[in-house]
Amino acid sequence: MLEITATISIAENELQESFVRASGPGGQNVNKVATAVQLRFDVQNSPSLPEAVRQRLLKLAASRLTNDGVLVIEARRFRTQEQNRADARDRLAALIRQATVTPKMRRATKPSRAAKEKRLESKRRRSEAKRLRREEFG
Repeated sequence: MLEITATISIAENELQESFVRASGPGGQNVNKVATAVQLRFDVQNSPSLPEAVRQRLLKLAASRLTNDGVLVIEARRFRTQEQNRADARDRLAALIRQATVTPKMRRATKPSRAAKEKRLESKRRRSEAKRLRREEFG
């Protein structure tokens, strides 16, 4: 069981891990041992996620999704399979936690009368300065 928040947790059978050979450091071992982890999580059909979180997660992780709505996380930062496995799971949990945060709704506002007048006054001053320059050198 992968604990995400107090209310959201993902069952082990929803996660699929495959191990592949990683590039990078590892010496002779790098050609023999499959240390990189590919973690797959079916966001589209997961019963563990509330609908709102699912929609935000689909938007948030759009570049890492397959056409079927499966989220793929690759971890190859470390030399051992266990560390890469933990890294992939941590990154998945962090991504889902990020999707649990409801974005603040933007409230449309208008600039105040004073702000409009201040902007127009500064435009007038700028225009005047340029006009004077034109007369001086033109």
